[in-house]
Amino acid sequence: MSDSSVPGLVILDRDGVINYDSDDYIKSVEEWIPIPGSIEAIAALSKAGYTIAVATNQSGLGRGYFSEYTLANMHNRLLDLVEEAGGNIATIAFCPHRPDESCACRKPATGLVDQIEIELASSAAGAWYVGDAAKDMELARKKQCRGILVRTGKGLATEQQLAEQARAFLVADDLAAAAAMIFREDGIKA
Repeated sequence: MSDSSVPGLVILDRDGVINYDSDDYIKSVEEWIPIPGSIEAIAALSKAGYTIAVATNQSGLGRGYFSEYTLANMHNRLLDLVEEAGGNIATIAFCPHRPDESCACRKPATGLVDQIEIELASSAAGAWYVGDAAKDMELARKKQCRGILVRTGKGLATEQQLAEQARAFLVADDLAAAAAMIFREDGIKA
């Protein structure tokens, strides 16, 4: 693994950032519904030269709510939509474990980003990390990523919960606004 950061790496949480979230879990391709503008935002980032990775806790798998085959179909749908919009997702890392399993990959543990670093053969330090939960912002901090909290999914509640820590990360209304913020912060015209 290289010591240098991947230029332009953007790591995204899935549920609540790319697609609508549900307290009952997203259990099928039919329930996997993109948040308006999210697919286009991923494609725009990709077209601008950013490497896109997804890091997602999927405890519904460990709970038996859906199979690995179903999860793969959801991810294939995501990949297809981004590709149809002219973009690319380099890798998707997921944790299948329940919270009580004490694994090394369930966010806010660093295992998913560690997997992404291995897959991309580079460090995630300095990368952008977009999420909607406190565990996403904690993981971003642990891996020295630049965090953006989106207000979609659990984001509004998280923003209130982390109000005093808000200076540690940026806040955007949704993934499309986060992409615009990334372009602005990095001085890229998109």
